[in-house]
Amino acid sequence: QDNEEEILAQGKADVLLAGRQFTIKKQFIDDINQAVILDGLRDMKKALLVMHSPIDNTVSIDHAAEIFLSAKHPKSFVTLDKADHLLMSRKDAEYAAQVIGSWAQNYLELSPTQRPKVKQNEVFVKSREGSKFTHDIYSQKHHIVADEPLSLKGNDLGMNPYEFLLSSLGACTVMTMKVYAEHKGFDLQNIEVKLHHEKIHAKDCEDCETEKGKIDSITKEIYIDGDLTAEQKQKIYEIAEKCPVNRTLQSEVKITSSHRD
Repeated sequence: QDNEEEILAQGKADVLLAGRQFTIKKQFIDDINQAVILDGLRDMKKALLVMHSPIDNTVSIDHAAEIFLSAKHPKSFVTLDKADHLLMSRKDAEYAAQVIGSWAQNYLELSPTQRPKVKQNEVFVKSREGSKFTHDIYSQKHHIVADEPLSLKGNDLGMNPYEFLLSSLGACTVMTMKVYAEHKGFDLQNIEVKLHHEKIHAKDCEDCETEKGKIDSITKEIYIDGDLTAEQKQKIYEIAEKCPVNRTLQSEVKITSSHRD
């Protein structure tokens, strides 16, 4: 009430809503007073989803219920449990987004996305319209998304290119160890590989051929579990360094590019 009087008297005022400060102008108050929201809901003739948190101190459950009851079917009500009004928690925001996406699909007539044709042993990468770094990656049967983090002005919808590189090496390492252990009849029950990539100065690498500038350094931390002897563990660790991707990264690689206009 005090904020409203200040806004009407001075034309605007700083208002604290859900822990954040906003500048509210008189025009906004006038627009709200002129809007007949509940009557509009009754005549909307559209599917409606109402989401509300029981601990929301900005909008009461009674107000949320009034909105829900004013609308005609189809309508849905979802409780957001412990979320705050502005969904400041990433976990709460992601949950709300997933629910909205799933709920909306029932009311949208979406034409299926045209999937590119990709041959075996090929990958097709296509930039996503309206995004700076978001790309869709297709193999013959699968689809994943690559992106950059928000700190680099990406949308953070997928792993970045170097994370995909580490993932490829890590997956190949695990698969190679598992196949070898099964072939030998070893009781290998669990495998974990943690990988890290960084650029280091060549002079800091004692066994590298490059002497100047920086080089790429990838470290692998391998953990295996099972009823294994010390000799069996050593054999598995040795075979881990012979996975195909590991060999590719340590051998001469020729990359040829062509251009399509």
